[in-house]
Amino acid sequence: MAMIILLVLLIFFAALGVPLAFAIGASCVTYITTNAPHFISMVPQRIWNGAYSELMIAMPLFMLAGELMNTGGITKRIINFCLQLLRPFHGGLGEVNIVASMIFGGISGSSVADTSALGSILIPAMEEQGYPPSASAGITVASSTMGMIIPPSTPMIVYSMISGASVGALFMAGAVPGILIGLTQLVLVFWISHKKRWHPKRAPFVMKEFVSAILSGIPALLMPIFIIVCVSFGVCTASESAGVAVLYSLLVGFFVYRELTWTDVWNALKKTLISSSSIMLIIGFTTIFTWVLTMQKVPQIVAGFFMGLNMPAWGIALMFDVMILMIGTFIDVSPAILLLTPIMLPVMQNYGFSPLQFGAMMITGLAIGLVTPPVGMCLNACNKINRMPIVEIFKGALPFVICNVIVLVVISLWGPLTTWLPGLLGYSVF
Repeated sequence: MAMIILLVLLIFFAALGVPLAFAIGASCVTYITTNAPHFISMVPQRIWNGAYSELMIAMPLFMLAGELMNTGGITKRIINFCLQLLRPFHGGLGEVNIVASMIFGGISGSSVADTSALGSILIPAMEEQGYPPSASAGITVASSTMGMIIPPSTPMIVYSMISGASVGALFMAGAVPGILIGLTQLVLVFWISHKKRWHPKRAPFVMKEFVSAILSGIPALLMPIFIIVCVSFGVCTASESAGVAVLYSLLVGFFVYRELTWTDVWNALKKTLISSSSIMLIIGFTTIFTWVLTMQKVPQIVAGFFMGLNMPAWGIALMFDVMILMIGTFIDVSPAILLLTPIMLPVMQNYGFSPLQFGAMMITGLAIGLVTPPVGMCLNACNKINRMPIVEIFKGALPFVICNVIVLVVISLWGPLTTWLPGLLGYSVF
């Protein structure tokens, strides 16, 4: 009964429009005050311990690197590189959008940053080349979901903090699903472009422009490669690689492309401070929520429920996929990870799922929530760019979101897609 009251309070505060961090905190404090008042003095300590983690240093640093690369000219070079790389194929800027998202996601680790950075450049350009507004916006938001799956991934860092799994192993666990999503979306864009004749105008090939775009894109492309190699092979920690990414963005922006200014740096710092602070508050308050759940033995109750269903592992996996898709529609990624991991991870492990596979499943599923109404953070970011209604953007994104769903089901039913690469690099997968 007490847990029902806790959940009702959480829903009530959230429905009133209270920010999620404070809705979680207020419901937990109310619960503790009425049911275990002698624990109230431990609340500040729990909040501090939840947010105080060396691992979490990486999160704001990756965000800052994404902001700096956007204002420092790195994003434009990535797009120009992809334009030259994909010249022979139909689909034009649609395919450029997807490949650029794969590369950009390997630097920022944020899908919302991906939508904001690439969308502001590519959506107007796609519309000029004849793409319908809903299609140009839909391709942008759907492809940006790879930003939180392809390494480095900010949600993977949050999941690592809760689950105890290695960040490097989680990065590798997300690499194959992220690439699969990109490849399936590329095939779909190619097919739709051929069917609806969204062909770019064939510009004459100019070797000088081709070489220039490739050479200027190399400094931008080296960053994600460096991050992945360093973290995966233990050269440095995730936090250290994030710091190097920020330094690299500054050096390239100031001295290579010469487009970064100190005003840009200051604005990037402010945006990062606001974004990361909100996430850290959610993490801190969610720690109390998890603590209360543990005191009430909710994880054991949920595990007993699922084990009592006597379903095969694949049935539990598909049930979890449906649940995560529903939850991702209403709750943002980081809070969902923090709330679900302590409850569902033990359940999935009892059914033989690796923490790496579970993490890849959860984050791939929650990424879909970024492009589904009503929360849909990527939809809202895209709406600020083209002022198109969120529902229209979602309609344009829906065919490409189906690619995400297909990959989610595949990695849920076939674990080696998420554990093969970490195992190959020497990580423990269980």
